[in-house]
Amino acid sequence: MSRVHRPLLAVATAILLSSCGAAPSPTSRDLAALDGVTSSVMGIPVTTTSPDARNHFLQGQRELDLARNFEALDHFKRAVAADSNFAIAYLNIANTGNSLDEFKTNLARAERLAPGASEAEQLEIQIARKGLENDASGQLAAAQQLVAKYPESPRAYLALGNIQAGLNSNAEARASYEKALSLTPRFAVAHIAIGTSYLFGEPRDFNQALQHFQAAEALAPNEPSMHDNLGDAQRALNNLPRARAEYTRGHELNPRDAGMLQQRGHVNSFAGDYDAARADYDSAMAVGRGNERGFFAPFRAYVSVYAGNAPGAIVELNKLVAQADGMGIPDPATVKINALSNVALIGIDIKDFANAGAALKQRTPLMMQQADQVGSAGFRRAQEQNVAYFNAWLAAREGDYRTAQRQIERLTTLVTPDANPRKMEPVHQLKGFVALYRGQNAEAAAHFAQGNLLDPYIKFHYAMALDGSGQFDKAKPIFRELAIYNFNSLGYALIRKEAQQMAM
Repeated sequence: MSRVHRPLLAVATAILLSSCGAAPSPTSRDLAALDGVTSSVMGIPVTTTSPDARNHFLQGQRELDLARNFEALDHFKRAVAADSNFAIAYLNIANTGNSLDEFKTNLARAERLAPGASEAEQLEIQIARKGLENDASGQLAAAQQLVAKYPESPRAYLALGNIQAGLNSNAEARASYEKALSLTPRFAVAHIAIGTSYLFGEPRDFNQALQHFQAAEALAPNEPSMHDNLGDAQRALNNLPRARAEYTRGHELNPRDAGMLQQRGHVNSFAGDYDAARADYDSAMAVGRGNERGFFAPFRAYVSVYAGNAPGAIVELNKLVAQADGMGIPDPATVKINALSNVALIGIDIKDFANAGAALKQRTPLMMQQADQVGSAGFRRAQEQNVAYFNAWLAAREGDYRTAQRQIERLTTLVTPDANPRKMEPVHQLKGFVALYRGQNAEAAAHFAQGNLLDPYIKFHYAMALDGSGQFDKAKPIFRELAIYNFNSLGYALIRKEAQQMAM
C-alpha cells in the first residue's frame, strides 16, 4: 500500500514502523528550489530565539514534506540541540522518531514547553495528544481553531484536511486541501494530499489522483517520493509496468530509500512474479534503516499468500517474531506485535486456530507492556480494543459465538468513551463476521456496511454477504473493484484470488 495509508485500529504505534535514523542528503539537490514548494510555505509561527534551530527546523520540514523522514529527524534533533526549549521541534521528533518511547518522551517535552510556544504550535501539540487519547473529535475541533486563527495559512488547512480525511469526511478534506492550494498554488504536499484522497477515499478518482501527483512532481521532479506517488497512481490504474518503472526511478534518485524497493515488490506480487517480489523485499530489508527491516519483512511473507501458500507465510512471520530482538532495530516489540497480528489474521482466515490462538496469546502481553510504557489511558484503551477485537473474531470463527458475544460487548464498552464518530466500525465488523459465519447474510451485509470499507478484507466480506443474500447487483461491482485493487495488505492478499473469481 502507499506509505501514507493507515488502518483504522492503528493509533500511535503506526508511526513507529517507518521510524528513522539520520542519512546524508545528496548534494545534487536544489535545496533552495525545494524550500520554495515546502518549508517556505508555513503561514503559522515557528517559535525559537535561535536562528540555527529555526534553520534546522525548516530543513526538517522540507524533508518531511518530501517523505525523507530519516533526514527530517536528523534536522529536528539538531534544532532542539540548538534550542532546548523548541516545543514544536520536539513534537516533530515524536512524530518521526525511532520508537514508542521516543514518541512518548518527546510529546511530553513538547507539552511541557507548549506555554512558551505560539498558539498555533500549542494547537498542533494538542492535536497530537488528542490523537493518542482516541479523541478524533477533539483533534477536529483543535484543527478548526487553527484554521480560524490562521486563515491565511496553507499548513493550517493541510492539518485540518488530514484530520477530516481520517474521519472519512472526504468532501470536506478535499475542500481544505484545495483551500491550501488556493493560498499557495506551489504547495507540493497539498497536491499529494489531494491525490492521496482521490486514490483511497470515496468517491475515488484515479485520474484526478494522477493529475495531482503529476502537479507535485513538476514542483520537485527529482524527489523519490514524487515517483512513489506516481507509481501508486499507476497501480490504481492497473498499469503495473509503468508503476514498476516509477518506483525504480525513485530508488535511482536516492539509493538509500529502501521504500522504493518495497513498493516495487508489491507490483511484482500483483503481477505474479513471486521470485522478483521476494528479491525486491530482500533488497529493501538490506538497505532499510531504523525499523524498516522489521516493517518490510511481513510483506515478503505475504508473497506466499498471493502464491496460494498461506501456511508458509505463517512460518515466515513466526520466524520474524523469533528473530526480531536480535535484528538491531530500535523497536522490536512493535515489529513482533505487527507480525503476530498477521499470523492471527491468516490463522483466523484459513481456520488454523492453533497458530492464531498462539499468536494472540503471545501478542497480548506485548501490547499491554506498550500500554504501561506510554501511560496514556486512551492508548491503553486502544490496545485493549485491539485485543478484544481479535479475541472476538477468533472465537466467532471457531463457532464459539457465546465467547465472541462477550468480547464484542467488551469492545463496545471500550470504544464508548472515544470521541470518534468511527468508533463503532470494529464492533459492526465483528457482528458482520458472526452473522456471516452463521449464514445470516442479510444481517451480515447490514453490519459490514457500517464497518471500515476502506479495508479491502472488510469490503470483500461485505460483498460476499450481499451476494449471499441475493443482492448480486450490489456485490458484483465490489468484486470487480477488488479484483484490480493493487494495494498491498495481508487482508487483500487473502481475498484477491477469490475476488477475481467472483468478479467474472
